[in-house]
Formats: sequence, structure tokens, C-alpha cells
Amino acid sequence: MTALAPTLQAFFTERLICQRQASPHTLAAYRDTLRLLLVFASARKDVEPSKLDIDDLDAPLIGAFLDHLEKQRENSARTRNARLAAVRSLFRYAALRHPEHAAIIERVLAIPRKRFDRRIVTFLIEPELDALFRAPDRSTWTGRRDHTLLTLAAQTGLRASELIGLRISDVHLGTGAHVSCMGKGRKLRITPITSGMVALLRVWLAERAGQPTEPLFVIQSGTSLSRDAVEHRLAKYVQIATRACPSLGQKTISMHVLRHSAAMRLLRAGIETSVIALWLGHEQVETTHIYLHADMGIKERALAATAPTVATPGRFRPNDKLLAFLEAL
Repeated sequence: MTALAPTLQAFFTERLICQRQASPHTLAAYRDTLRLLLVFASARKDVEPSKLDIDDLDAPLIGAFLDHLEKQRENSARTRNARLAAVRSLFRYAALRHPEHAAIIERVLAIPRKRFDRRIVTFLIEPELDALFRAPDRSTWTGRRDHTLLTLAAQTGLRASELIGLRISDVHLGTGAHVSCMGKGRKLRITPITSGMVALLRVWLAERAGQPTEPLFVIQSGTSLSRDAVEHRLAKYVQIATRACPSLGQKTISMHVLRHSAAMRLLRAGIETSVIALWLGHEQVETTHIYLHADMGIKERALAATAPTVATPGRFRPNDKLLAFLEAL
């Protein structure tokens, strides 16, 4: 057996699961990346994946794999960098177990992240959100579920994975109403909700009629919604809402856009970026600055508050003979 197979297995079982206690989302992301890499390397080297060795995964092959992701699979630079991060994590672990491959590993770890243009975030304004909330048919069970889910997403700014991971016991509708979730980075986050949201959730919980440990949002068979299902439902409602609000058709809308919309609502209400960072569960306050760049209203108010430069028009008139001579030239 080659050194790669047991190292790869130990990377997941020892490093990620036991030592790091990585979340299921991290495990799935790393698994998908390394599976893609092994399939690519197997085809390039004409060797079965189980017979690949660490030396087969050298820097030129990893570079070709990253190019393959962008060109053949049409992944973005962000996705490319995320895949590279997973590969780097494996090779850092391999460096401790197999110093005899240090030269190969060092070259792989030296592969840089790819720089990319940072675009202004997409968010929905109030008329667009209202049109989207009206799109689900609330005369049906599915429509009431989706209306509640979309409204909760736009108010709390929860990630899609956090929304579908909510349990009935995570909803607290008494004094200090809020929802709690285990977010990215294993951070427990508590987000307050408005009285209108409380009323929506109370109606949905009565109709849902599940046990406290069961998912809050489910399909009619009782199993939890998948992320693909949520995005599919959102795309359907965006198409419906565009008829009433054409500006929606000019935007690419995902569940993360609703998260951005929640942040912009807070920012326009005058909430400090440090509070918004806590609200969204950002690791660093600087991450929230993307919303400052997206809000033209803030920039326009800053411009209006700036005193204009007072300039007196007219031709220069020298008050000295020498300056008058130079002016006449």
C-alpha cells in the first residue's frame, strides 16, 4: 500500500474528526475536494486512485487540477481557493507524517491563492422583499412553510445551512423572542425576532406540530429540507415575484442574498458594523465592511456633509512688476 491512502484516511479520522472536531459541512467540503483531486490524478497518471502515492500529487499536477476546476468545471476563483485550502490542509498533515516527501509537499504548499475581483454584494430593497414574500401561495401548506422560511431568512440573516438545521426547540417565542443556532465555526448564535415574525412562527409551529428535536422546516413526509430544495423554491418565487417587481429580474438571487439583505436593513437603520458582525456571526468585523461599499445612501450622505470648496473665478492679476512681466510673455 502507498503512503497516500493511510495518510488520507488518518487525515479525516484523526485530524479532522478527532482533533479538530470539524463540522459535517467542513468534512463534506474536504471530502468532495479530495475526491475530485484523486479522480483527476488517476486519469492523468493512469493509475487507480488507491495506488496513487504522495509523489504523484506534485505541484505541477495540483496546478493542473486547479486549472481544470476553473476551465472544465467552470468554478470561480473563490471556489478554486477553497479547494486549494483543502489540499493544503492535507499536505500540512502529510508533512508531519512523511518528512521524506518534504520537497514535494513544500512545493505544493507554496502554490498561491488566486486573486479575484471583489464585486459589490447583491441585496434586495424593501419593495423587492415585499414582492418576494407575497410570491408563495399561502393557501397551501407548502406556501405557508416557504413564506415563513423566506421571511425568517431576510430578518435574521441566517445562512441556508443554519436555516435548514434549525430545530423546533431552537425557536423561543416568549419574552425576548429569538432563534438560536449553531453557526459557522461552531459558534452558538442567538438572533432576536420581531413581533410579526413571532406571529408567523407561532402559526407555523401549530401547523408543523412536531417534537422539539425535529427540524423546523420539513417536506410533507417529515424529513428536513435540503439546501438544493430551498434554492429551487427560492428561484421559483423570484420568477413569480419578478412579474410584480421587474427589478428582481436584473439580480442573481440566492439564499445568501437574503442574508445580505438582512445586513443592509440593519446598516440603513443606523446599526454599527460591530453589532452587525455579531448578528451575522462574522469572525472579523472587517468582513462586514462589504456592506458599507454596497450602500450608495451612506456615500451620498457623506458627500452631502462635505463642505464644497469655495473658488473665486477670474484671471490671475499680478501685483508685482516682475510677475507682470512673466504674465505678459
